[in-house]
Amino acid sequence: MNIAEAIRIAFQSLWANKLRSVLSTLAIVIGVAAVIAVVTFVAGIDGYVAGKIFNLGADVFIMSKISPVETDIEHFLLAEKRKDLNLEDYEAVLQACPHCEYVGAAVRNSTGHVKYAEQSISDTTVQGITPSMAPIYDTDLSAGRMLNETDLESKSSVAVVGTDITEHLMPGVDPMGREIRLDGWTYRIIGVGKKKGQTLGQSLDNYVMIPITAYLKQYGEHKDSVRISGKATAAGASLNEAVDEARVALRAHRHDRPGEEDSFDIETNASLLGIWKDFSNTFFMATIGVACIALVVGGIVIMNIMLVAVTERTREIGIRKALGARRDDVLVQFLIESVTLSLVGGALGVIVGASFALLVTALIGMPSAIKLWAVAAGLLVAASVGVFFGVYPARKAAKLDPIVALRFEM
Repeated sequence: MNIAEAIRIAFQSLWANKLRSVLSTLAIVIGVAAVIAVVTFVAGIDGYVAGKIFNLGADVFIMSKISPVETDIEHFLLAEKRKDLNLEDYEAVLQACPHCEYVGAAVRNSTGHVKYAEQSISDTTVQGITPSMAPIYDTDLSAGRMLNETDLESKSSVAVVGTDITEHLMPGVDPMGREIRLDGWTYRIIGVGKKKGQTLGQSLDNYVMIPITAYLKQYGEHKDSVRISGKATAAGASLNEAVDEARVALRAHRHDRPGEEDSFDIETNASLLGIWKDFSNTFFMATIGVACIALVVGGIVIMNIMLVAVTERTREIGIRKALGARRDDVLVQFLIESVTLSLVGGALGVIVGASFALLVTALIGMPSAIKLWAVAAGLLVAASVGVFFGVYPARKAAKLDPIVALRFEM
């Protein structure tokens, strides 16, 4: 049998029953669209997390009261009872880590209120940092200078701000040297960070960085736990040595008893990304499970529609067999129609899923990345559904006796 002719007949059959064809492929469209959308979002967020959130480098580690991505509720509740890390802990690590090129400390809150003249902006992330945090996090400035040791020692009221502060509060004005009010305290702008944009609808440029000593002076030493970061002299073995030195120093300073767990958490870029991967994979598998249910439902609907088509075209089958069509020819014809039906649904699902992902990205800034392997997998799964659920109707059509079929009347 000519495959091209079989495909042409399949499309004619689908076109002759347009509404039925659309309704029968709806579940396939939903299932494939869900798979494409989820893969697109997960791939985009994975890339964003690796490149923007956990972009610490292979030689950086973080020591904190609680891991920033803690997922074990029991461990979280126990960690909440720990003593906060403070600047004395930072000094202990700084003095006892020869394999650390830099050691820095930072503390933050995300509810700051900034005012300049009559303009103000809320929900600003306020970060108290040591100057060594700049090379650890590869902080780039578009103007001015970064905080230095003199600012730290003198608790200077100076600040490095994000572009949201300058664009919203002082548009068209040179921000350098201008004074802003941060939660009622006055700070002088000495630097402006490079624009980062936004994600998930949240701006990454609404921040103020001040010396950590000034932060603790304004907000109090017991409001937030300090996070200690270290950058090893080189990646690989040096990182492990730096982490071990920092861990021993901090355990000794916090008087952790031998054999007891650390009273703090240590994370590296690899461990943070590993935790995120575990979470995203769980979410991915759960969504794929739901999509698979939709695909099975779609397959059942296609099988039902093909059984109806066999019944409707019984006389046609009888005529074909009477004119010399073999059993395999009829089997292939109906299989091709089933696969065509599911592939059309799969193609529509790819378009809908990708369009939805791009629309969400445009509206709220959620990272997305369309993967060609996901598109190919979606079409392959759709075709497989068509084959699997089309075999029974096709075999039923192929087994029809031509004489009985010619006598059949609807």
